[in-house]
Amino acid sequence: MTVRGDGAARVERPRAGPRYVSLSWRVFAVNAAVLVVSGAVAVAVFSPGTISSPVATKELLIVVGSLVVMLAVNRLLLARELAPLERVTAAMRRADPLARERVSVPERPSEASELAVAFNAMAERLEDERRDSTRRALSAQEGERLRIARELHDEIGQRLTALLLRLTSARRFAGPDVEPILLEAHGLGRESLDDVRRVARELRPEALDDLGLPSALAALAERLSRQSELRVESQLQPVLPPLSAEEELVVYRVAQEALTNVLRHAGCDHADVTLRVSDDALVLDVRDEGRGFDPSAVTANGLLGMRERALLVSARLEVRSRPGHGTLVRLALPLQWRS
Repeated sequence: MTVRGDGAARVERPRAGPRYVSLSWRVFAVNAAVLVVSGAVAVAVFSPGTISSPVATKELLIVVGSLVVMLAVNRLLLARELAPLERVTAAMRRADPLARERVSVPERPSEASELAVAFNAMAERLEDERRDSTRRALSAQEGERLRIARELHDEIGQRLTALLLRLTSARRFAGPDVEPILLEAHGLGRESLDDVRRVARELRPEALDDLGLPSALAALAERLSRQSELRVESQLQPVLPPLSAEEELVVYRVAQEALTNVLRHAGCDHADVTLRVSDDALVLDVRDEGRGFDPSAVTANGLLGMRERALLVSARLEVRSRPGHGTLVRLALPLQWRS
C-alpha cells in the first residue's frame, strides 16, 4: 500500500500472471486422451464382435456416441469436484479482512472441501486479528480524544472564562478611550471560548455519554445545520435495543464522518440521517443528493476508517454512489443476539 500526496491510501494489486488452462480442463484433456486410446485398444483386442469393412455408419455412431457420453460425464464430474478450487482462488484474489469473504464448503469431504475450510479459517483469523488491532488503535484514539477534550474544557475553557470575567471588571473602571479596546477583547475571548467548547464536543460528544445515541445524533445534525450551510434532517427511532458503549460510539462516528464528507465533498445543501431497527439490525443511513463519486475508485482514509469501525462491532458498511447521483452510506449492526 502506498500513500498519495493528498494523503489518500492506494492499494497496489499484484499483477496478473500469464493466462493458463484451468486444472479441470487439463485433467479432462488427459482423461479424454486416455479414454479414446484405451477404448480403441479394448474394442480392437477384447471385443467379441466384429467391425465391418468399410465401417458402417451405425457402428461409427455407436462408438462415437459412447465416447461422447463418457467424456461428457467425465467433464461434469471434474467440474463438480474442482469447482471449490476455483471459488477459493477467486475469493483469495478478492481477499480483504474488511470484506468478510467466505467460501461455501462442499458437503462431501474432499481435498477441495479441506481447502475451502482452511481458507475460511484463515479469513476468520485475519478478521479477528484486524478487529483486535483496530480495537486497540481506536481505543487509544478515543482515549486521547477524551483527554484532550477534558483539558480543553477544564483548563483552557476555565482560563478563558476567568479572562472574560477580568475584562468585564476592567470595563467598569476603564475610561472612554480604553473601553472599546476592552469590549473588542471581550468579544474575541467569547468567540475563542465558544470555539474551544465546540472542539471539545466534537472530540468527545457529551450527549452520547449523557443522553444516548438518538439524542447525540440529533445534536450532531442540529450543530452542523447551525454552523454551516448544510441543512441536516434527522429521523431517529427514539427507543433502541440495548447497545454497548462501543457500538454506540461506532454508529456516532460513522454518522459524523459521513456528514463531514457531505459537507466537504458533496457540493449540496441538504442531507438526511435516519436511524431505525429493520430486519434484526440497527440501520444508520446518511443520504445526500450531491455530486456523488465512484466508490471503487476512491480509497480515502475516511471511508477506510468507517469500514474499520464497522468491522470492530461486526457491522456491515455499504457505500452506494454514482457521479451525479448522490451518495448513501449505510451501516447495519446485527441485533439477532439481543434479548
